[in-house]
This record gives sequence, structure tokens and C-alpha cells, in this order.
Amino acid sequence: MNFQIVGARPERHAAVPTLMFALKIEETTGIVIHNIVLRCQIRIEPIRRQYSREEESRLTELFGDTPRWGDTMKPFLWTHLSATIPGFQGKTEAELPVACTYDFEIAATKYLHSLENGDISLLMMFSGTVFEKGAHGMQVSQIPWSKEANFRLPVRVWQEMIDHYFPNSGWLRLNRETLSDLMKFKSRRALATWDEVIETLLLNSREAQA
Repeated sequence: MNFQIVGARPERHAAVPTLMFALKIEETTGIVIHNIVLRCQIRIEPIRRQYSREEESRLTELFGDTPRWGDTMKPFLWTHLSATIPGFQGKTEAELPVACTYDFEIAATKYLHSLENGDISLLMMFSGTVFEKGAHGMQVSQIPWSKEANFRLPVRVWQEMIDHYFPNSGWLRLNRETLSDLMKFKSRRALATWDEVIETLLLNSREAQA
């Protein structure tokens, strides 16, 4: 059984930011597949692309200074997904939903947000359970982890999804004490929005450094 990712698109009507990956499956032995309980681990392979100077500066927090990237820029986990593939014989196609987060505490989010254009090199590692219709009834087999597929996700697809769910905005997670202090600061200064709070703090910081 072979797996291939042939495309990706933003899902515009999900409860959370979601990418849909187009999957092709080919079963070459001629058996009838009743269904597949599929699992997939998605890993990002950052070494498989080039970076602009601006991207390099943004990625310093993740990988350190660029001379060290040969040692520090290793493949890392993005996410896991699971899906049930309906029955087929020979070939079939399905879409795999990948729920995404804009939490900058997550390494994958930091990485994806740092990119301006080009592609993101992904390794999709498949496993799961196959239910087959055999001559003597239902048979069960396992998909080995050796079943993999590479895919180059265009950065623009990620950006389109984020722009759809978070138009012209980002998201930061703060601990409760920090948030409480910011709320007091916002109230004292009579600031209308959180953007104004951050802009005021940044301005104060620049004036202190001048």
C-alpha cells in the first residue's frame, strides 16, 4: 500500500484553523479494503530549504546563530492526525484535516510564522489498521511506520489559512499575573485596545534606551 500527498488547501469553514491535505492511496495486491483507521505523524524538515536574511533573523530563537544550523536545524514534530478512510479497491483519494494553532509557544508555529515565501518540507509518516475483505471474512493488518510521503507545502497556503482565521492579527499566551498587570496598565492609561498597550510599552522602552 502506497501513500502520496498531492495538495493542500485552507479549510475556511472549520471551528479552528485547519489545513486539508489531499491524500492518494494505492493498494496494489487487488484485495478489497473495507476501511482504514489511519494515523499520521507530520514532521517538518527545515534543512531542506533556503532562507532569506530576514527569515534567518527570525529563526535565531529556534536554531541559534546561522553558523550552528548544521548541528541545530533538525527535523521536528509538527502534529499528529487520525482519519478513517472508507472502503475501496485499487486506488482512492481522501482529505486529511490538520488542525493548526497560532500559539507562539509551539516551535512549529514559530517556524511557520517566520517564513516569507517558498515551500515547507514535510515528512508524513503513516501507520494504522487496515480492515480487509478476504475469502474467509474480515482480516486485519497493520500499516508499518516505514510508509512515508514527502510533501512541499507552499508557505502561501499556511499564510492564507492564518489570514482567514486571524485577519491582520496574531496571538500570544501570557501567564495570569502578567495579564493582570497589563489590564491594570491598560486601565490606568485609559487605552482602548491591546495594540495600544503594546505600542505604548514599546515606545516607553525605546525612549528609555535613547
